Amino acid sequence: MSGDKNINSPCTSLSKHNASALHTGPRKKATSSNPLVLHGRHFGQTVFALCNFPALLTASILRLEELQDTPIEDYPADVRHKHRVFMELIDSYPGLLAHLTDGEEEDIIHMGELVRVSGAQGDDTKTLKSAVLEWLMPRGQPLIPPLSQNIKLDHGFNHDVTSRLLCPAGLDWSDVGTKHSLKSGEITVSGDQWPMFLYAGYKYDPDDPWKNLLRSEILIFGFKHVFTSPSSVDKELKATCAGNAYLHGMKSVTKGSLAYIATQIQFSLSSSSIFSRTDTVTDSDNFYYSILDLLEDPDEIKEVTDLMTWWTRQVFPNSSSSQRSISKNSVLAKIWEKRAAFRELETADTN
Repeated sequence: MSGDKNINSPCTSLSKHNASALHTGPRKKATSSNPLVLHGRHFGQTVFALCNFPALLTASILRLEELQDTPIEDYPADVRHKHRVFMELIDSYPGLLAHLTDGEEEDIIHMGELVRVSGAQGDDTKTLKSAVLEWLMPRGQPLIPPLSQNIKLDHGFNHDVTSRLLCPAGLDWSDVGTKHSLKSGEITVSGDQWPMFLYAGYKYDPDDPWKNLLRSEILIFGFKHVFTSPSSVDKELKATCAGNAYLHGMKSVTKGSLAYIATQIQFSLSSSSIFSRTDTVTDSDNFYYSILDLLEDPDEIKEVTDLMTWWTRQVFPNSSSSQRSISKNSVLAKIWEKRAAFRELETADTN
């Protein structure tokens, strides 16, 4: 995982307690202060959220023995993805693999229960539900008619503002018939029919679907609210800001975190009252996976790299220096140019 070092090294309080969190003994309750619970919450937010971790750990430990004879490339795509998630979790928490391989099945299941992320997801859902309402209109402009923070029946396709943001890209929301069909449910929206709120300016170009995708203001606000701090939404992030990202040493935006925030915003805008992977209104499971599928598609690496660099500059401007472009006439550029020429010469001599 690209951010493993960043996630672990600054988190001194967690690393000091790794041994105690994995210690075999009386079952530890999954309290919010347990280091493994804290790490699991952040892992779900940044790497993979919609997962049954007890089942994942149990199956993955068994698969490790199979992989001695069968390479992971021979397994179906869904199994390869789960194995990748498992390896990222193992790499991000020192000592976890040894404890899992040495423990009994009940120990593995218990570790999975500690790592579960439903607590973080529930907390984020609760706080974003009200925060999103403040981001629907420019500051100082009232939302008409107003939306309730606690009752969501008038959200989703039942309100012009949220309906416009949830309208699938490619549909003409200004068309009266389209509005009516979305509200009545005559048009069923699946999770992979991405809504307009994913696009900057809420504008979609059918000839260039990548243009402005996953760069909207409401996504940036949601990301900052969850990972840096609610107060950072309205002001520039300070280097000393002790938000969720700071506590876990997070210095760049991950693909998983972007898909997670998009899914949270989608639910907040919807009329659904309870977040559920099986909810047919939001189709959150399909929505989340479809975004991850795009971000992890090797054929889209150029667009994805540009997107993730853009995001890191938006949220973590103080830590993106390594991703800044280098001036062509700078000393650093000259050094790298000379080094590249020297390597080419060495390669030519070897051949």
